[in-house]
Amino acid sequence: MDINQIAQMAGVSRATVSRYLNDGYVSQEKRAAIRRVIEKTGYVPSQHAKTLRTGKTNVVGIIIPKINSASVSRMVAGITPVLNAAGYQVLLANTDNNASREVDFLRFFSEKNQVDGVILIATVITDAHREAIAALPVPIVVLDQDVDCCSCVFQNDYEAMREVAGVALRTSRRPAYIGVFEDDVAVGQMRRRGFLDACAEAGVEVPERAMRIAQFTVDSGYEQAEALLEDYPELDGIVCATDAIAYGALTCLREYGHRVPEDVVVTGIDDSEISQIVTPTLTTVHHPYKTSGDAAAKLLVGFMTGEEYVPRKLKMGYEVMTRNSTR
Repeated sequence: MDINQIAQMAGVSRATVSRYLNDGYVSQEKRAAIRRVIEKTGYVPSQHAKTLRTGKTNVVGIIIPKINSASVSRMVAGITPVLNAAGYQVLLANTDNNASREVDFLRFFSEKNQVDGVILIATVITDAHREAIAALPVPIVVLDQDVDCCSCVFQNDYEAMREVAGVALRTSRRPAYIGVFEDDVAVGQMRRRGFLDACAEAGVEVPERAMRIAQFTVDSGYEQAEALLEDYPELDGIVCATDAIAYGALTCLREYGHRVPEDVVVTGIDDSEISQIVTPTLTTVHHPYKTSGDAAAKLLVGFMTGEEYVPRKLKMGYEVMTRNSTR
């Protein structure tokens, strides 16, 4: 079944059927005749043919660093309803925190008629990323990193860490820090800087042995907390770059006989669901990940539907959630 057969059965021209399928003007009588034939035959227009005809795929590529991340899942939960409501399907590309695969997907999406737009939930932005972004023939919005090469929506990581570290420093005078690699500007660099500035404002010196680097996992948080207890046993606080790292630190402290928050205070960032049910409940920062996904998607839809593509930046707010892991 093709458009010519639909036209013949409905008693109209091929051009009339084409206008009907593309929401063009068709008289009510002819529209009803075409609709009856389509309902009777179950005809579904070819997406490939429509793409060739209009140059649009109605597909958006979303590149994510980790599919089982609580923050990423919340961002995707904000993105997809906006795109679906605007008539776009989603092509999800998971990179497993592999920066080179992010670049590969950006290059793939640059190929003709793959997608109408791209959202990149980024961890790092390298020169290769910038080159691939510049080569994209469609609009792109970077989510969760502050970049200058295109539009972006990002979290206030520096101020969020500075404030939550300040909560720990109300009672902690020998704090330690577990961060992540500084290739990740937002979580690695901005949160580390926020911690150190909070300590400087409180008149607290942080020795190098009080600083550790972890992966984005509970197990890594445990391992680095264990290393801190060996290298810096006098610590009375552990400020963590993420909630997952903090969960590992809480488990380690409990197994080594340290009471939280009586002996050691602990903080995280992300406000994932588990932060409210761990023992003790975790002092953390709530970033509006779902709202930021919604904002990024709306920005992209605007670009894809005719708004002038002028790079824009949107920095989100945050809220410190003070719970039982601090005093």
